Amino acid sequence: MKEKLVELLTKRKETISCCESLTAGLCMATIASVSGASAVLKGGFVTYQSQCKHEFVHVRQSTIDQYGVVSKECAIEMAQNTLEITQSDYALSFTGNAGPSAMENKPAGLVYCAIASKEKVEVYEFHLNMERNELRQYIVDTMIDKLTKQLEE
Repeated sequence: MKEKLVELLTKRKETISCCESLTAGLCMATIASVSGASAVLKGGFVTYQSQCKHEFVHVRQSTIDQYGVVSKECAIEMAQNTLEITQSDYALSFTGNAGPSAMENKPAGLVYCAIASKEKVEVYEFHLNMERNELRQYIVDTMIDKLTKQLEE
């Protein structure tokens, strides 16, 4: 599906960027593995720690304090702010707890992702029971698939 995403974005002359926490750059690396990705992949941020979400992509500290970084609110701000900072047509965000233990009193496997465009932001909540690296790859593949299907509509 990553090849299809690059193909669609190229045809549409559109770009993508990412803000990644639990995936730690895996989505950008996955897209960049496709020949021709440089025409559509602008870049993005790996904001593994909370401080980086606030300092690099301007997630409000009040959002982090009130909802935590494992939240739909954080995923939305990560995507919207990355879209604005990079001036991309689309931005994907990934935040959550890949495990093995609870974080912010939230269970391992709880993941929030968002797709932002100039028109809208869609947020997705996942409850997954997988080994951490399997979960990370699954969530990247799933979000690439969701954006690809959105572009095909």
